[in-house]
Amino acid sequence: MFTIHFNPFPEFNTPRFLLRPPALSDAEEVAQLRSDPLVNKYLNRPGPVSVAAAEQFLEKIIANNTAHLSLYWVIIAKDTLELVGTICLWNIVPALEEAEVGYELQSRFFGQGIMQEVLPGIIRFGFEEMQLQRIIALPAEGNERSSRLLEKHHFALNEELKQRLEKEEDMTGILCYSLTKSV
Repeated sequence: MFTIHFNPFPEFNTPRFLLRPPALSDAEEVAQLRSDPLVNKYLNRPGPVSVAAAEQFLEKIIANNTAHLSLYWVIIAKDTLELVGTICLWNIVPALEEAEVGYELQSRFFGQGIMQEVLPGIIRFGFEEMQLQRIIALPAEGNERSSRLLEKHHFALNEELKQRLEKEEDMTGILCYSLTKSV
């Protein structure tokens, strides 16, 4: 049965990383992440972001986690305890048992296999613990790193999904990938 009600909030470990819920104490590193022009290149978000704005963002994310509207984790390097990125399951559609995966990394960590290590656990959690039937991802056209990551993890372009989402919002410049739960 589909669920997003988890208490306590789930945490994950991979060989190099801890995924935990965000805290207000993450504001400075989140401000850096959300201000990085290389990170924002394929995201529809302005930068730079102040620490105060990052705190407001974190308050919203923490509230959404608490209200079971999304599941949002910060990715912490075990060796340095540095926040290297974030990953989330959001835009959850209970009637379709579907959620969108989103992720971002500090640009200095690009190309180090971090998302290759982290994403499989989030996919597994979505399908096994949340009982999702489909996980979608909406990278920008031209974001080759994200497209390769998704394709490596068996996401496929989905025209039907794009047509459905275009009824709700402008999907210009957005690719629509999906991964369906294996039986």
